Amino acid sequence: MAGSPFHVVIVGGGISGLSTAFFVMEEAKKYGVAIQCTVVERDARWGGKILTNRLPNLLIEGGPDSFLTSKPWAMDLCRTLGLEDQLISTVVENNRTFSLSRGVLRELPQGLLAFRPQRVDTLVSGGLLSWGGLLRMGAERFWPQSSRGQSEETLGSFFRRRFGAAAFDYLIEPLVAGIYAGDADELSLEATFPRFKELEQKYGSVIKGMRVAQAKAKVGVSPKPSGSPSSLFMTLRNGLGTLTETLIQRLTGQGVHLMTGCGCREVQPSPHNKKKFSVVLENETSLDTDAVVLATPAFRTAQMILQLEPQVSSLLEDIPYTSTATISLAYPTEAVESCIQGYGFVVPRKEKRPLLACTWTSLKWTNRSLKGETLIRCYVGGRGREEILECEDTQLIDLVRRELQDIVGITSSPNYTEVHRWVQGMPQYVVGHQARVAKIKDLLLSRPTLQICGAGLNGIGIPDCIREGNRVAETLIQSFSSRVEA
Repeated sequence: MAGSPFHVVIVGGGISGLSTAFFVMEEAKKYGVAIQCTVVERDARWGGKILTNRLPNLLIEGGPDSFLTSKPWAMDLCRTLGLEDQLISTVVENNRTFSLSRGVLRELPQGLLAFRPQRVDTLVSGGLLSWGGLLRMGAERFWPQSSRGQSEETLGSFFRRRFGAAAFDYLIEPLVAGIYAGDADELSLEATFPRFKELEQKYGSVIKGMRVAQAKAKVGVSPKPSGSPSSLFMTLRNGLGTLTETLIQRLTGQGVHLMTGCGCREVQPSPHNKKKFSVVLENETSLDTDAVVLATPAFRTAQMILQLEPQVSSLLEDIPYTSTATISLAYPTEAVESCIQGYGFVVPRKEKRPLLACTWTSLKWTNRSLKGETLIRCYVGGRGREEILECEDTQLIDLVRRELQDIVGITSSPNYTEVHRWVQGMPQYVVGHQARVAKIKDLLLSRPTLQICGAGLNGIGIPDCIREGNRVAETLIQSFSSRVEA
């Protein structure tokens, strides 16, 4: 490497910011670019929504508990960091999920969580849908498709149109709520599940298109690479916190300056060099830098660049967020084992209950509780239901205990409880989201060294955030490399 190092300041110490810092250092080595990197986090800890609490007898995830394997970027990063032997999949023998329908838990077809249902007979035998609902869902293959010029559609509109109201209410809506904590009548189909629109346009039917894709997979048109995971979800043996902790260790070893407990107040043009920025921190100190990456929630990023990029700030401010909470409860196994089965259940909005979903954590993952104890995790809040977070922790615990008693018959008192609140923690990709993101990218084309990433723009999952961190790092290092060559 030659020349004075370029300084990169990354604001936000969640998975987006940490993975960006990691890839910046990796790309710098690849291109021979000298880099000084600083990561700033306003909280006292690293990890953002990844929060693992390791107790002597329990392993509790306060935020996400796993990541999708169909998106390879999280798996790839784990392998790069030497964590491959720590990866674990869901417990196969418990692979059943339920939906609350007319007050009763009824099994969902396997594969529905991946929107590739396999055991459709479960729908018939389980009573999840009425015969009328089943017939309407099956008629999807013959239902007319929308015109190609139709305006952007919500998830609710699309799935009701294709599969009928009953299938939407009891199959699709609770799964969408579980992923996005959102209202399907607000969320954009194109921004969340564009594949379904593509299948409709290409095959005239979503079901037909999915069957074609499954047939191709069976005959090996797209052979599965050796070592590919068979599970839809994966996590790490000692919790997802292992991922962020390993990133911190690696960054520390690479000389990255890591600052916690002090966030960014504003990004300004540097008074010393028009090609640089000044990152003004909340403690009134400033960092002069060649590039800034804002890996923070959209509404926080909007505040930081209000003076620098007012149009971008306004667009970011328009991205709505919703609030959720997770409530973990540990019970003696003997008190709950006759009440629970599978991985857990989802609750359709139509059931008008305060609970979004519940995971039987000890049945879904190994190594989450010691023998004789069972860990359960409940989810509340979401779009239009945020008022529940006004309750105190004890009230939330009492509420989910009443729900568990009413739905599955758990009457015992838990040995341990833990509540985690995520106020404005979940971005909502409502209709118009893609156009908004495209406009933001256009407006920032003239500033390649000002980058925005995170769950608010291009994907809410851990793999999406890691992918964006890689993209941002490549963009910055290529920009610096071209300057060196010039």
